[in-house]
Amino acid sequence: MHLFSENLAVEISCYYRNLALGHGVVPKAFTLVNSEGDQYLFFIDDLPVKSDDEQNQFLSYIVQAHEAVCYARGTLVIVEKNQQFIEFAVIDRDDVEAIVCSAQLTRDMDDKPISLGEFDKTLVKKGSIIFGGLFELIQLSEDKTEDFESLWVEMKSKILHRSMGL
Repeated sequence: MHLFSENLAVEISCYYRNLALGHGVVPKAFTLVNSEGDQYLFFIDDLPVKSDDEQNQFLSYIVQAHEAVCYARGTLVIVEKNQQFIEFAVIDRDDVEAIVCSAQLTRDMDDKPISLGEFDKTLVKKGSIIFGGLFELIQLSEDKTEDFESLWVEMKSKILHRSMGL
């Protein structure tokens, strides 16, 4: 597993803890890191795409266009009103296993997050994760590629870009 993948798992845990407890929000987040250590992070709900299929195509496009070595995707999972979890998975380009992390979120009577358990880390087969195949090459039409390039430019103002360093 690439060092960036391990670091990304720790970082996303802290990121979600800060967002949930500090700001009271748990967005669907996506981040990728390339071999130079450039990281891009954004909220999936900010994507102006209609279908899950098109969303996954766009995510595959940016993973491939930026030559990612790993990516992570996270969300809030609601089992029941009083049983909620923040879950994310880190997918490494060169590993058959992925890191899956989950922590229980507790809310008060006003539905505000008040505590977040420790993130349990588990290794699972990459193929068992619904969005685990974003490294697989996709064939896009020229028009679709242009649309995704334009969307990436449009999204840039909403994307956190930084260097994780080597």
